Amino acid sequence: MTDMMRAAVLTEPGRFEIRSRPIPTPGPGEVLIRITRVGICGTDLHIFHGNYAADSLPMVPGHEFTGTIRALGAGVGGLTPGAKAVVDMNIGCGACYWCRRNEILNCPHMRQMGITMDGAFADYMVVPARLVIPAPEAVPDAVLALTEPLSCVVRAARKAQVTFGQSALVIGAGPIGNLHVQLLRTIGAAPIIVTDRSADRVAMAVAAGADIGVSDPAQLRHAVMAATEGRGTDVVVESVGQPALYAEAMRLMRRGGHLAAFGLTGPEAELPLNILDTILHENSVKGSVAGMGQDMHDALTLLVHGRIDTAAFTRASFPLEQIQQAFDSIPDRPDDLKTQIVVA
Repeated sequence: MTDMMRAAVLTEPGRFEIRSRPIPTPGPGEVLIRITRVGICGTDLHIFHGNYAADSLPMVPGHEFTGTIRALGAGVGGLTPGAKAVVDMNIGCGACYWCRRNEILNCPHMRQMGITMDGAFADYMVVPARLVIPAPEAVPDAVLALTEPLSCVVRAARKAQVTFGQSALVIGAGPIGNLHVQLLRTIGAAPIIVTDRSADRVAMAVAAGADIGVSDPAQLRHAVMAATEGRGTDVVVESVGQPALYAEAMRLMRRGGHLAAFGLTGPEAELPLNILDTILHENSVKGSVAGMGQDMHDALTLLVHGRIDTAAFTRASFPLEQIQQAFDSIPDRPDDLKTQIVVA
């Protein structure tokens, strides 16, 4: 192993540079991971375009990753060099009230790999050993790299307390919307309605498990009410991040229904909420955006046992040297639900 590695540094919005850096050394309680595959997340695109975490630049993004354990720091046990692994990206202090409840995003000292600190678009990365999850050797790296995004969807379903026989509407049929559809089907929700302005992505979501697809916004309310005896759905998942769609979600869930607030909006966006209706109808809203802790383990289990159709998520890949091209070309490849960077 040489002493240097490659790292794709986002030097400014829209511009990557491949730089040579020393390979980091794991300290006590840390693990050195040889990165193999990294998915490009919607958050990465926001960072790339300068709409998020701009104060962290220059930075190495990337947080949807898998790799191989290469070296263990002092005091690390239970992990084997050479084994495949995925990593929980959310680093909390591990001791505060929120960390004890697995609500790491609320930890006052929380950091996120590839967002507030350097991430995985590099040959190697040092991570806390407690966040490393061994993965089966037989599962392809392209599939393992989906663990983190799927964990976000697992957490949203857990927060929404979705169960079999519940009707569900997923707003947005992009990569995460497609995963929401697939997980809802695995749980046993029915019927599942998906809507998106892209007829092609709606068709992909229907093929992945949705019962009803709607690409014409003018037809959405009729479709929802026709499928739910006029009540509205038990659960609505907003996975786009537009205030107008959140307002529509509130109108399309049944009395006593649940809104899973997932799509990120700007910091000034507000949700119009009729307080009296919320009280009298016993409606609920639960926010969720990132998987952590047990969510990661559950997501890995679902992938290992083939509960998720990963074909549309794993067919587009670029080598690390072509990361600029990978990011630039994403708008031109709408049929690729996910783009992955092959590091090793």
